Amino acid sequence: MKKTLLTGAATLALLAGAAQAQDLAGQQLTIAGPWIGADQEMVEKVLAIFEEKTGADVRYVGSDSFEQQIMIDAEAGSAPNVAVFPQPGLAADMAKRGFLTPLPAGTEEWVKENYAAGQSWIDLGTYAGPDGNDALYGFFYKVDLKSLVWYVPENFEDAGYDIPTSMEELKALTDQIVADGETPWCIGLGSGGATGWPATDWVEDLLLRTQTPDVYDGWVDNSIPFNDPRIVEAIKEFGWFARNDAYVSGGAGAVASTDFRDSPKGLFTSPPQCYMHRMASFIPAFFPEGTVVGEDADFFYFPSYAEKDLGNPVLGAGTLWAITNDSPAAQEFIKFLETPEAHEAWMSQSGFLTPHKGVDASKFGDAPTAAMNEILLNATTFRFDGSDLMPGGVGAGSFWTEMVNYAGGKSAEDVADDIQASWDALK
Repeated sequence: MKKTLLTGAATLALLAGAAQAQDLAGQQLTIAGPWIGADQEMVEKVLAIFEEKTGADVRYVGSDSFEQQIMIDAEAGSAPNVAVFPQPGLAADMAKRGFLTPLPAGTEEWVKENYAAGQSWIDLGTYAGPDGNDALYGFFYKVDLKSLVWYVPENFEDAGYDIPTSMEELKALTDQIVADGETPWCIGLGSGGATGWPATDWVEDLLLRTQTPDVYDGWVDNSIPFNDPRIVEAIKEFGWFARNDAYVSGGAGAVASTDFRDSPKGLFTSPPQCYMHRMASFIPAFFPEGTVVGEDADFFYFPSYAEKDLGNPVLGAGTLWAITNDSPAAQEFIKFLETPEAHEAWMSQSGFLTPHKGVDASKFGDAPTAAMNEILLNATTFRFDGSDLMPGGVGAGSFWTEMVNYAGGKSAEDVADDIQASWDALK
């Protein structure tokens, strides 16, 4: 690994407590993950801290085909010490086959105490081993946030609109914008061969706002079928926003045909073609060039229903770190990920969110990222993107295509029946 050490006061702060770290001089720690390019440079700065604290020789290998490579390496008996999984599903499969080692004793208690919505992260990282017994195999580090609504502050200010703090207020604002002769939402489901996925995020977020987390979990593993009335209700909740011509820029008929990368552009026209756009934290990459988040565009939490009293659920994704070839250095590295400095080292760069309650928020590289992280820390429940946890033929297949059909007018009941039929066909 190329050693890109931090320098100056930042390094001194990050290395605080190094005397307590285990001496791993002469030991090599190999890590494999999905990060390449700029992300690889950022994670290597974090790993350099661990090298300084322990004396270990850390070597990171990034790959854009990580999911395939890690399985090849594990089956060949040449897995790295630690692997970074973009999705829990593959980690769960590898744990069941005996390719993962449970995390150090005490990790579960640490996560429960130090991570916001700690039990959610424990549940997401706990899998059955080859003996059928559950253990904590995955430590989540670097999280993505999806439960966001984007808007242009100047447009809200000119129209006299306030930021809604509940789903009831969000729906009332939607109706108010229509009453004022304007269009509240921009929604686009187009994404080439992946067309339809933005609608799955809507349904997932809305299910978390209409049902308890255990219903979401049962839906994801199909112990609660797709055509259960509670799931159909969440699909119809999406329809409340997307299937009303007055609510969507271009009318409901434009939802399926509008590319998701083009859909936020209506926020920035003069006059605005829409006032709100629900999308994950990455969407500013598709804003007009020169747009400054926090000034020209901003976001708020996609709110929950006040009357349902389901707390503040957050939908997102993230990476989990697991031990794929056990060693003292691998065990020590997981303990390192518990330290605030392991998180702050990436926070101070860019594109990093964390549920760690002990980090110094002033270390974030910019104010918008810090504000997103505050939403994450205020979450009472975190759930991973459901479609990513479902079998590929459903989560990246029938769920996508049937949501496009739903946007086009097919009934929620028929959509749910057909998705469930596709799942049954896999069994």
